[in-house]
Amino acid sequence: MASTIPDPAQCASRLRSAVSLLARQLRSGSAAADSPSVAKLSVLGQLHQHGPCTPTTLAGLERVKLQSLTRLLAELEAEGWIGRAPHPGDGRQWLLSLTADGTRRLKAIMRTREAALAEAIGASLDERQRALLLEACGLIDGIAARLTGVDGSAKLPGS
Repeated sequence: MASTIPDPAQCASRLRSAVSLLARQLRSGSAAADSPSVAKLSVLGQLHQHGPCTPTTLAGLERVKLQSLTRLLAELEAEGWIGRAPHPGDGRQWLLSLTADGTRRLKAIMRTREAALAEAIGASLDERQRALLLEACGLIDGIAARLTGVDGSAKLPGS
């Protein structure tokens, strides 16, 4: 009897499906009335991960046109999540960054989501399975790195 080794396409489909479901569950599980939208959280996450950015750089990281971000950035600034400062090397540009309050609020959201995830993991997986999950996370990180170019731009088909 031949063993069935899944091909890369099967793995890709299953991984995409699992990651999408998990992401949806995490978003809906902490969707408080005052929680930012998915689009806003994505921008906040980019600023948290990459530090201060110009709006153009942020649009590139989000893979959207700058015009698409304009209103969202204005809302985030009005809500106290982000601030802007003059670009030190180019007076025509601004640097956007998380405010101290924005950082505190974003970290609270991340803690809430991670706590819910930790509870589900603890209730669902034994020690061996948790070790396997950590190993799988390393594999997923490697796949993500492979999908990302040296300059941080995504290398997805059609892009």
